[in-house]
Amino acid sequence: MVTLAIGILILVILIILGVPVAMAFGAMAIFLASAFDVPTRMLIPTAFYQIKSVVLLSIPFFILVGSLMSSGGLATRLIDFVNSITGRIRGGLGAVTVIACAMFGSIGGSCSSAVAAIGTIMIPRMEENGYTRGYSTALVAVSSILGQLIPPSVPMILFALVTYQSIPGCWLATIGPGIITIIIFCIFNFFMARKMPVKVLPPAGFNQQLREMGIATKRASLALLLPVLLLGAIYGGIATPTEAACVSVFYVIPVSMFVFKTLDLRGLGQSIVSGATTTGVLVIMFFFVMINTRIMTMEQLPQEMAEWIMTVSPNKYVTLLMVNIFLLGIGMIMDDISGTIIAASLLFPVMVKIGIHPLHFAAIMGTNLGLGNVTPPTAPILYLAGRIGNCKIESYLKPAMILTYLGMLPVVLLTTYWPGLSLFLPRLFGFIK
Repeated sequence: MVTLAIGILILVILIILGVPVAMAFGAMAIFLASAFDVPTRMLIPTAFYQIKSVVLLSIPFFILVGSLMSSGGLATRLIDFVNSITGRIRGGLGAVTVIACAMFGSIGGSCSSAVAAIGTIMIPRMEENGYTRGYSTALVAVSSILGQLIPPSVPMILFALVTYQSIPGCWLATIGPGIITIIIFCIFNFFMARKMPVKVLPPAGFNQQLREMGIATKRASLALLLPVLLLGAIYGGIATPTEAACVSVFYVIPVSMFVFKTLDLRGLGQSIVSGATTTGVLVIMFFFVMINTRIMTMEQLPQEMAEWIMTVSPNKYVTLLMVNIFLLGIGMIMDDISGTIIAASLLFPVMVKIGIHPLHFAAIMGTNLGLGNVTPPTAPILYLAGRIGNCKIESYLKPAMILTYLGMLPVVLLTTYWPGLSLFLPRLFGFIK
């Protein structure tokens, strides 16, 4: 246990110092292999076998889809569609931001992609309509965590790979917490918008509003169809997640280039390069994490951690609280993807030992890491939103903390201590007998 603690400390220090996350995981792997005298000839083939997974192949396609949607204008059409429904309500543009992050998360699959795609569009638009830039940045940051709760979520794919669970089952487990988070953020936004000189579109007759909604729906119809086709094919048993992700790429490209005509060859090339770069970093990181996981399994470190936690507190609910605090700490120093991998490999045996269903743990982990990603002092997603919004931290920190702790923290606790919230849909679709 002491050796594992030192290894994690090395990982954390290197990340805080700015060392690339993949290399930080590599340093941890080298330390653990040396400390336990494990020959690398046993570790490297195992890690290569893991990254050869066909399921892992879905991740670069989902990343590419998110990049193409952002550069191809599909994200803008989704925003206009939601705005046609809520735009004439005071605070409606803030609700548009929350819902747009959720909708983009259902395709882009990660927090960072939602911040990049929605933040660049919505922060300037909200400021033009009377919202402060700090509040707009904060709302985008906290809403982006919906990217790992609304399927298809890339972090949940990695969780399923590490813990050998069903990917669709993990996706379903986070939908309940995700929907409640959307509702809470929208309610908070309506109250907080009252203190700002927010511009509201003048009231319109029913026929005019219906006509505007029809135009926006028509413009966004092909973008709205994508998540329906994607998830429908997966849950209908027509395609695997990898096949559906691949088809999504070949759907977005012609729609953006030839139907909407918002994506040219240069933009396509930039999206492919950006997606390939992100994927390369992710694969290297996953390779080193698999080495770390193999070492920990061989040395039975997760089992020792489970026994230690049970010794400290045999009470199941106190143990869950300790796990929540640990996950929150991981989320504060790592992004959603790397945090998911290390948390799943370390804590999954603990959860199994205290009788927590794997899909329930997927939801607990997703909500906690999302909360950690926007919690200072490190808060990677919060600072990313600040850079995109070109906003100083003192301007957006207070509204972000209000939304985080009064809005998101109750969802974390509800998810943790009410298993039915996350297990209802997996049980309904037959993933839990």
